[in-house]
Amino acid sequence: MKLYVVGFGAGGYEYMTIQAKKAIESSNIVVGYTVYVDLIKEHFKDKEFYSTPMMKEIDRCKWAIDKTKAGNNVAMVCSGDSGVYGMASLIYELTGDDDSIEIEVVAGVTAALSGGAVLGAPLTHDFAVISLSDLLTPMELIKKRIECAAMGDFVICIYNPSSKKRSSYLSEACDIMLQYKGKDTICGYVKNIGRDGEESTILTLEELKYSEVDMFTTVFVGNSQTKLINGKMVTPRGYSNIYQ
Repeated sequence: MKLYVVGFGAGGYEYMTIQAKKAIESSNIVVGYTVYVDLIKEHFKDKEFYSTPMMKEIDRCKWAIDKTKAGNNVAMVCSGDSGVYGMASLIYELTGDDDSIEIEVVAGVTAALSGGAVLGAPLTHDFAVISLSDLLTPMELIKKRIECAAMGDFVICIYNPSSKKRSSYLSEACDIMLQYKGKDTICGYVKNIGRDGEESTILTLEELKYSEVDMFTTVFVGNSQTKLINGKMVTPRGYSNIYQ
């Protein structure tokens, strides 16, 4: 029996890869975070579903492993990519050297890519992806990573930028980035990528500091070369400097 760890993309069915769709179809049980399971349930009505709320990731993964060992094909689903802030690493940690089940990680389109496409082409050059959630990572380490990425003139893609308990985190991150990036640096954010209510905004880094976003928003901070072209956020790769 096989345990698939499936990234199903931004949320809409059309964002799912053919490989992800086939993996879920090959499974008789689908497991995931409640919000994510609800996004795909209607498209796989013949499956048994099991979901848990946030903060129950270990319980969810252990349940999926046990069900696979009991003789089922199981799909552990994650939004975006299962290896980018997803369950792939936890599944491997929990199974360790136990080779009694087969594990297959199925890549998905993470929010950095799907959100970037909505904004234009912000990630065409080197970029860093950083989560502002401090549930599993100390805030001081997160701030250090923000500072280093800003110092290196990376485009920075920010996951989990704010919540009710962390309403000031994005503003604090902007203060750090403003030490190394100009206040007019082109930025953008996309809410509810690939889902009902999707909306995007392009603005400056100074304006981003005062913006209200949530956990379902992905934020993009440009580098020194990022520009606005016909209403889109674009980071040049540098081809025109060589071939013109």
